[in-house]
Amino acid sequence: MPVEIADLEAVSTALLRALPKLSIEEQRLGLALYRQLARGQPVRLENVAAAVDLSAQAVATLANRDPLRALIYRDDRDRVVGFAGLAVLPMHHRFAADGRQLYTWCAWDSLFLPELLGKRAVVESACPETGTVIRASVAPDRIDHVEPAGAAMSFLLPDAAVLRTNATNVVTSFCHYIFFLASAEAGATWTARHQGTFVLTVDQAFELAKRANATTFSAALKV
Repeated sequence: MPVEIADLEAVSTALLRALPKLSIEEQRLGLALYRQLARGQPVRLENVAAAVDLSAQAVATLANRDPLRALIYRDDRDRVVGFAGLAVLPMHHRFAADGRQLYTWCAWDSLFLPELLGKRAVVESACPETGTVIRASVAPDRIDHVEPAGAAMSFLLPDAAVLRTNATNVVTSFCHYIFFLASAEAGATWTARHQGTFVLTVDQAFELAKRANATTFSAALKV
């Protein structure tokens, strides 16, 4: 039986409506956090200030209020160890860039992060249905390779309110439902057991990632 694939335009409209709206200062700080985390070590907020031409106090203020507050993971030393999909501590989805081993909160993060980092990434993530490891090479502007070729992705539209709570809630209520799957058939089996989830092709998910970046980081990416 053919597997039903979600309508990209309908998903895109709903997703972009739910994503947080960032000011230019918040966009610049977000990109700086991503790029410093991509070095593979926890980040102190005061060390990001120079990169965004703001005072340490201004950076702290932005990071401690919505919407950025809900997207930042900190360790017990108040260092940033994760931000909006990228992490330096081990998680299910492996994401290597510039020879550094990083991790993502969900499978979809690995498709939008290369553009924001300006780096090619090698992605590895196990299918929750079959255990098959999906491997992908993702450039900032395209997917170069996916193995197995028929891999798909589960997806869940986020609740805009959840995205403004805290990073733990974002991960458990949204990210934990978005996986690479070995095939569309495996995706159909998995999503049937998880209410609200549906199947996208990897190409659809990448197109969705490009649209999300253009919406959330449009001004900062032009600089």
